[in-house]
Amino acid sequence: MISVEEAQKIILAEIRRIGTERVPLGPSLGRTLAEEIASPLDHPPWDTSAMDGYAVRGSDTAGASPGAPRTLKIIEEIPAGTMPQKTVQPGEASKIMTGAPLPEGADAVVKVEETERSGDQVRIFEAAEEGDFIRKKGEAVRTGDLILKKGIRIRPADIAMMASIGRSVVPVYQQPRVAILSTGDELADLDEPRGPNKILNSNGYGLAAQVIEAGGVPIVLGIAKDTPGDLRAKLKQGLHADFILASGGVSMGDYDFVRDVLAELGAEMKFWKVAMKPGQPLAFGVIAGKPAFGLPGNPVSAMVSFEQFVRPALLKTAGRDDLLRPILHATLEEEVRKHPGKRHFMRAIVSVQNGEYRVRTTGDQDSHILLSLVKANALMILSEEGDRVQAGEKVAVQLLSDLLVAGN
Repeated sequence: MISVEEAQKIILAEIRRIGTERVPLGPSLGRTLAEEIASPLDHPPWDTSAMDGYAVRGSDTAGASPGAPRTLKIIEEIPAGTMPQKTVQPGEASKIMTGAPLPEGADAVVKVEETERSGDQVRIFEAAEEGDFIRKKGEAVRTGDLILKKGIRIRPADIAMMASIGRSVVPVYQQPRVAILSTGDELADLDEPRGPNKILNSNGYGLAAQVIEAGGVPIVLGIAKDTPGDLRAKLKQGLHADFILASGGVSMGDYDFVRDVLAELGAEMKFWKVAMKPGQPLAFGVIAGKPAFGLPGNPVSAMVSFEQFVRPALLKTAGRDDLLRPILHATLEEEVRKHPGKRHFMRAIVSVQNGEYRVRTTGDQDSHILLSLVKANALMILSEEGDRVQAGEKVAVQLLSDLLVAGN
């Protein structure tokens, strides 16, 4: 039995990044950027107005106030999307809209709220300083500036940024294809008839959802019976994928054949059993260059094991550098008992109370109680030492969600 860190190290050492492809800008959301993106242009491309108002020479407005306005001649109107046609001379102004290019000769914009128009003249009620309400050329981005780093997960703001510099096609890493097999004679799928001796196959759906969240493409192989022949046939179907993922059948029971069948198919098994709870029976090997995982059958064990081992591997394959979930430290609100010798990943709720992170369990931690994971926004990580942790101690917490619960 090896430690969590040893297992992660062994797995990640076997993971290689897959190829890249180019996709349209919109569908690149959530994908991993495969190249650095530099700006091919200045943004904005010219000095532009930040307000609706009048482009002026600041010196022409010196001393302007409501009681002593300065009057200027309007020489043209510049809507957004048009280029100025005239140069602003002393005593002149151009009416200008937000985003329109600044005309030659002008060095400031006066907000329309500080003016009053009468025919071809405008009265200015507030003095303008050079640069007022002007967005300078290249102020946001200059030609050649690095705007997005390779390996990031593309977010909505990144999409908008790339659109602003004219990128309609984006280089991204390919999405790893993950073959998912559930095992067990006791399992039934959602739409098939089932007797009293059957339970519904939650693992297949939960693991597929985790694969999608991690940027992969699930290939659901269905349910294999607890026989070497059926397991072999189903696992062979998954050999065309980039990853193989089976749940159940990796413990020490009479019908736990997954490890043996993987070995028969040519897998080089790297380890079996990790000193953790839940999720101790976990097998990992490599078959034809493809990572193969045998996860526990209990739903919580399978999903927690996925978080610690499969998710980081998928992220690395897809080009990401940030492989692990964020970890913070929180004050424990209750005494927690545990088994020494194993790393514990307890389903927990992290909240913020008076500016401090606090954490409590979601209740019963048995590995078949999926509802306890539904309630959790984090996993409390407790070390292998000791048989309990006292209330008030600081503990490590791995966030599963961006949302934290606000305390009273």
